[in-house]
Amino acid sequence: MFRQCNDKKIYLLIPSRKSLICALTILLVVATVTQSVDAKKIEFDRDIRPILSDKCYACHGPDPAVRQANLRLDTKEGAFSEPSGYPIIVPGEPENSELVLRITHEDIDRRMPPQTSHRQPTQEQIDTLIQWIKEGAEWKEHWVYSPPKRVEPPAVENTDWIRNPIDQFILSRLEKEALAPSQAADRRTLIRRLHFDLTGLLPTPGEVEQFVRDDSPEAYDQLINRLLSKPQFGERLAIYWLDLVRYADTSGYHSDENVSVWPYRDYVIKAFNDNMPFDQFTLENLAGDLLPNASAEQKVASGYNRLNQTTAEGGAQAKEYLAIYAADRVRTTASVWLGATLGCAQCHDHKFDPFTAKDFYSFAAFFADIQGPGVYGGGSKWDPVVMLPSAEQQAEMQEIDDELTKLRKVFALSSPGLQAEQTKWEEEIKTLLASTEPADFAWVDDAQANGGRNQGTWKFVGKTEAPVYSKERSRIQTAAPDQLVQHAFDNANRKFTLSEGDKLFAYVWLDPENPPKTIMLQWNDGNWEHRAFWGEDKIVYGEIGNDTPAHRPMGDLPELGKWVRLEVDPGVVGLKAGSVLKGMAFTQFGGKAYWDIAGFTTTVGFVTKNSHDSAVIAAIQVDPYVRTTDQRKRLSDYYRQIAPALDGIRNEISTLEKRKNEIRTKSPYSLTTVSVQPRTTRILPRGNWLDDSGEIVDPMIPEFMGDLGIKNRRSTRLDLAKWVVSRNNPLTARTFVNRLWALYFGTGISRVLDDLGSQGEPPMHSELLDWLAVEFMESGWNVKHMVKLIVTSNAYKQSSRANEVLQEKDPYNRLIARQSHWRLDAEIVRDNALLLSGLLVQEIGGPSVRPYQPVGYYANLNFPKRRYMHDSGESQYRRGLYTHWQRTFLHPSMMAFDAPSRQECTAERSTSNTPMQALTLLNDPTYVEAARVFAQRIIKEGGQTPEDRIKWGYRQVLSRLPQPKELEIITGLFEKHKAEYASAPETAKKLVSMGEAPMVQGVEATEHAAWTSVARVILNLHETITRY
Repeated sequence: MFRQCNDKKIYLLIPSRKSLICALTILLVVATVTQSVDAKKIEFDRDIRPILSDKCYACHGPDPAVRQANLRLDTKEGAFSEPSGYPIIVPGEPENSELVLRITHEDIDRRMPPQTSHRQPTQEQIDTLIQWIKEGAEWKEHWVYSPPKRVEPPAVENTDWIRNPIDQFILSRLEKEALAPSQAADRRTLIRRLHFDLTGLLPTPGEVEQFVRDDSPEAYDQLINRLLSKPQFGERLAIYWLDLVRYADTSGYHSDENVSVWPYRDYVIKAFNDNMPFDQFTLENLAGDLLPNASAEQKVASGYNRLNQTTAEGGAQAKEYLAIYAADRVRTTASVWLGATLGCAQCHDHKFDPFTAKDFYSFAAFFADIQGPGVYGGGSKWDPVVMLPSAEQQAEMQEIDDELTKLRKVFALSSPGLQAEQTKWEEEIKTLLASTEPADFAWVDDAQANGGRNQGTWKFVGKTEAPVYSKERSRIQTAAPDQLVQHAFDNANRKFTLSEGDKLFAYVWLDPENPPKTIMLQWNDGNWEHRAFWGEDKIVYGEIGNDTPAHRPMGDLPELGKWVRLEVDPGVVGLKAGSVLKGMAFTQFGGKAYWDIAGFTTTVGFVTKNSHDSAVIAAIQVDPYVRTTDQRKRLSDYYRQIAPALDGIRNEISTLEKRKNEIRTKSPYSLTTVSVQPRTTRILPRGNWLDDSGEIVDPMIPEFMGDLGIKNRRSTRLDLAKWVVSRNNPLTARTFVNRLWALYFGTGISRVLDDLGSQGEPPMHSELLDWLAVEFMESGWNVKHMVKLIVTSNAYKQSSRANEVLQEKDPYNRLIARQSHWRLDAEIVRDNALLLSGLLVQEIGGPSVRPYQPVGYYANLNFPKRRYMHDSGESQYRRGLYTHWQRTFLHPSMMAFDAPSRQECTAERSTSNTPMQALTLLNDPTYVEAARVFAQRIIKEGGQTPEDRIKWGYRQVLSRLPQPKELEIITGLFEKHKAEYASAPETAKKLVSMGEAPMVQGVEATEHAAWTSVARVILNLHETITRY
């Protein structure tokens, strides 16, 4: 960056220029600055660091890979260094500071930053840098990496306005800016604000009236306490937390399959309602599974580690996705708890903050013990999971376990009679093992129990629905007229070695009304080139027209409508004694066939040997007097499983175990974390998962933040969690209270909620942020205490109306001379429409629900194809945070109001104002139904005249009466629509039948439809969906 001037060799590639030009340039700039810069003292964190970070760090920051001229401007040592013998910054002397020379160079090609960087500072920023140097160039380390300190709240002139220390910090700044706080909001606005902020639900008109009339000093605090104690408080705060941790009901990526993790959402709600200390909440999220004697609830909490997107895509590389999952966990955890962009160090050292690539991968190593594959099985539970039976289910399973314990004790009892039967059985087995009589060995029967990999569809059917030859089930296989289908298995664990004289067989039943044109059997001994077929030559395997072991014709189709044994000499299909078979296929061209037992005709001895456990056969063949203790026990245990005398007790045990499994199958479950042997974690050069050349790293917090002080063992996620909420970590408390502030004032004290680093924003009220952070920690990480502290302040209670002075001086309300107003979140908009209609079901927790959704919206959701079926009954009217969250196809109503997909951590939702939102409120079936049922309430409860009913509706929705002009407009709307529907009664009936809620009786459809139109308009008002 730096060039030569006055023979000062700063950068050798640029030629020198005369010192007079340099001096004149500096003097002119300094003169200009002296006149133009605001007289207030420059603050490094607020004014200087953002400029250096945005304009200089890309080339002169923490990342050595891209650092130019061996110069750092992100550290005090670098900024005040003399890399080529001349100082970069000289305090008090901008005219002698190379930094000033370079950013004000009259030659645009020599000016810094280079034009190609597109990072040129504005003249105001240049003036600020010069003024800072002139004032002495005071340097401060980045504010967020120093521990927060509780300072004494500043003194103020208007002491009457102070309700708590928050007000002192706010008012002190306002007085310095020559501003006064706004007057308090009226009590109607206050109660609506508190209800929206703390529960997300409107107050009733009765609650509003009571609060407005209650002028006692305790009324406000009592209202807050009442709202904090409501279960809806946990639901409201959970919405924000679920955005942060990217909670969803699906896996994401291409198949986006359902996963069961809703108990984690319920855990979050309960934790906020129970006011669980945030440090304990953190331990349970990051490492609940590692806590001593972890409860089911703590295991559910540890499901946080499993909320990342995962794939079940065929062909996906497991190693690649394990790297993706690790990076996701680093990004999210650092953002959620630390407000840090550690994810930016995945491919190289962070360009703006002091995080290195080694820090990134050392942080990832904390999560290397999390059990789970890189590629999951489609349609699976996404194991590991924690089972969560209900109290009734748990009680029934306990009864079953008690009974099983009794039965197993009886089952284990020894008796002389049983011992004699076992001895007789052993002798029979020895005789059978020596027999060379022919016998069938079933390789496949009522199940494919050989292990390996199944192919095609194995559809088993029972005797009550299909023909069955052996035991209880056969297999149905159906194909279109010219379709080739098969089911097969390969790489079996239980292989079969052919002996001399063995035969191959299978039983088949061909449908007389729809027989296949061809059937084929195939065997695999390392390849599939061993085939026999019956019927027409229609199957291409082995090539049509051939007569070879790979495509051997065996004659006509077997007789239709009866079980026929297909038998093949191994030699005919190229097999011989010693061939080891590991797979078999059942193939047909068209038609319907039932397949049953298949295997080998061999000897009784072979069948006997392969029908029992190999260790049992080996033990039987040992002389009873020299058997080991283990062999005797093995034989005794095995015989008890087949002894006829124990049939009764075995059946009882089997019945109870079957019932227990049925209960477990119906029990809820949730993704959880299970700790296993940690995977090796390496630094991946440039983030390349294929490159194993990087250094192996152990779990460690970012190096510049210290260490965990753990020796002689590997650090764990629990160690990480304890550090995250320790006083040694300056980030967590600041991050949390900054976000709380944003929830109740619209913007954080530091505006960028997911980045408190160099690319974020210095806090507008830095001492207040630190005071709140210390208060949070010293309160025992008490969330409700902090919420109450904020909402009881007079700063919070201000009106959100902005006067001309505030609009001019503080348009974004960073000084907090007033409150802010904003559109409600997507879930809250829907919740209140349902609440006003009386349809809202305020049940807490439970599986996610599916509200109305456009038909065909899931048309492009594949692997597998899905058809959305909306819920009926109470599930249709649950609060929005319980809506099924499909990552790749988010519910369109939620999407219209800016709800995030939750594929990544979201610390702040975008807020748009689009026609689509108005159209959603007017036409989405949920809102039309809500308006229709709300209209029923208007008719039944609102009085007799249109004016009375409109006033009643306004009080319900807006907690006020309509203005005269509003009343005139809405009345005209009602009369207009009533006339229109009177001339189109079928249209009216269609409107008032929208949704599943029952229709009102005794009201004409035309009147009901007209009031529905009124309700739709009122629910669509800006004021209705805005928090003031």
